[in-house]
Amino acid sequence: MKRLVLALSALALAGTAAFADPIAERQAIMKANGKALKSIAGIAKGAEPFDADVVMAALKTLNDDAQKIDVAKLFPEGTETGGDTTASPKIWEDMEGFQKAVEKFRTDTAAAVAASPADLDAFKAEFGKVSQNCGSCHETFRIKKG
Repeated sequence: MKRLVLALSALALAGTAAFADPIAERQAIMKANGKALKSIAGIAKGAEPFDADVVMAALKTLNDDAQKIDVAKLFPEGTETGGDTTASPKIWEDMEGFQKAVEKFRTDTAAAVAASPADLDAFKAEFGKVSQNCGSCHETFRIKKG
């Protein structure tokens, strides 16, 4: 029994340690967001048929991830240059503006989920708002790769 408790404790500690690094944690959230957006981008472009279940799964992922973005926790001083990050120094120069961008993303993803788009036109309207948030935030607060 002691071994089981120790093993479970070690696993819990390892899981917590994996996200003790704010750069790794924020990158994991952004990677999940990218994957969710990619899963519905073809639908928004009309290249794939509308599928309400796929759309709602992606929107829920985006909303869940948006709610996880704690600016103070994920973007503390000192993480603007440490590690492999594309976060722009503008985040730390304009923390208030960045917080507002995150809050807008939260609001718009929650609204998209609440709207529960049942057809392509309704989905496109919600997708436009959500993806515009991503684009404008990345334009201002992310260093372009390459």
